[in-house]
Amino acid sequence: MVMRLQALLQHPDALPVVPEVAARLIATFGRDDVDLDSITADLERDPALVARLLRQANSALFRLLRPVHSARDAVMVLGFNRVRALVVAAAVQSRFPAPPGMDLERFWSYSFVAASVARRVCVPRRLDDNVAFTAALLHAVGELVMHQVMPEVMRDLDRTCPWYALERAGAEYQALGYAYAEVGAALAQHWRLPRLLVQAIEQHLDPLHRESADPLAAVVHLAAWRARVWALGNQRDMLIHTYPDALGELLQLDPDLLVDPDVVNPGAAR
Repeated sequence: MVMRLQALLQHPDALPVVPEVAARLIATFGRDDVDLDSITADLERDPALVARLLRQANSALFRLLRPVHSARDAVMVLGFNRVRALVVAAAVQSRFPAPPGMDLERFWSYSFVAASVARRVCVPRRLDDNVAFTAALLHAVGELVMHQVMPEVMRDLDRTCPWYALERAGAEYQALGYAYAEVGAALAQHWRLPRLLVQAIEQHLDPLHRESADPLAAVVHLAAWRARVWALGNQRDMLIHTYPDALGELLQLDPDLLVDPDVVNPGAAR
């Protein structure tokens, strides 16, 4: 059954409680006085979350000089900001471990590619690359919520328009009246992520049709577009013909930065 957005968000499976360790890390956004020893100790008290973090850190999406084997290793090798983003992603995965119809390995590969692209494209605008990485990594989590709460509805939609298709958001608006961006933003707000992350997730589908375009939302839009083309086969013709010119101009990007197929690969997120 198709659910209105408010009904979806009120479903008991839609907005789960954030794990305690992730909540502690979320509280560090914007702080300069983070005690890494205390954070590492917190992480080590949640072995399941650490296991997911280490799987992500050692996946093909990260080209590390050496594998990481502990939470302390991860902080030392990846840096605190990226570990924080990965822990939040791992927390999302722990709350939505197997949404019907979702290939989680493909979903997180797509999300990590988007995150790596966001880091690349935010530099010319001098935006915080760690914030961009986190926003892009989490931009599509609404799909997990929707597949969890409305499995039959989403299965029917997936048959005609896969979740990674370029036209996916439009298909969701047509079928449901809302899209994954609003749902993901609601989850991010429920977990008390910083307002700039919530706004970027919520507005990234159409950042230009706002009173004032949010540069971070524009970065996430471009990152999501590039990750979708990657998921669809990374064809140069598709890259050239679907490139979001207006957003590229807004961010003052050279199109060659993203239309080269070799820019994105499974080991791009580093």
